[in-house]
Amino acid sequence: MSVYDVARHLPGISALSDLCRAMAMLDAILCREWADRWHSYDAQWSASDGKPLEMASMRNGSGDEYAIVFSPAGAYARGFDHESPMSPYAEDMLWPGVLDDVPAVFQPFVAEPSFQDESGVPLVTACLWRETADSAWRAGDIDFPEEGEGADGADYLFQLLVAGTPDAYLEWAEDYYEITLDPAAVRHVYDLRPLTAEVVAALNPEITLADLADDVRETGYPAGL
Repeated sequence: MSVYDVARHLPGISALSDLCRAMAMLDAILCREWADRWHSYDAQWSASDGKPLEMASMRNGSGDEYAIVFSPAGAYARGFDHESPMSPYAEDMLWPGVLDDVPAVFQPFVAEPSFQDESGVPLVTACLWRETADSAWRAGDIDFPEEGEGADGADYLFQLLVAGTPDAYLEWAEDYYEITLDPAAVRHVYDLRPLTAEVVAALNPEITLADLADDVRETGYPAGL
């Protein structure tokens, strides 16, 4: 599955934002060490002309990552598979087509320093975007390497977003965190229902609802009815 397949299967902007927020909240409940979490969501990441920008991100600790910026103009997503033959480190250049067609409204995110290495090279092997008026996600016109369309790493990077279900997250989290989860509690968070002491205890009995106050604020997760 390439970035083109991801573009066909991702939900709309608002639904994707909700999904990313839920995954970040679940990671916050299951893992109190921020550096060990895969998924994060910053509801106050930055601002553009006084308008808030939100960012969802994933880091697997091995060099693979994605970032999705939600702005008034739409959403911009970039993924980086560090072992991809399309990595700028593999060919000593950006892979042709990956960023060439990004609309002007999203160009500030292409140039965002936190999405680049120390030399200013964008860390990207897969990129897609969706303006608010678009009916679908879009990606550039890419001539993939001989390894095939899957070489951009999009399948691995965005798999939980493409699946979009609490069952997919539960299967991933049980493997990654080596725990057994309550499916009903996972669904509760996926539905963005306000957290309760019972739901938090079902997911992680070692923390309390009060322990999550900072995470609720950071992610913008619904705090009450």
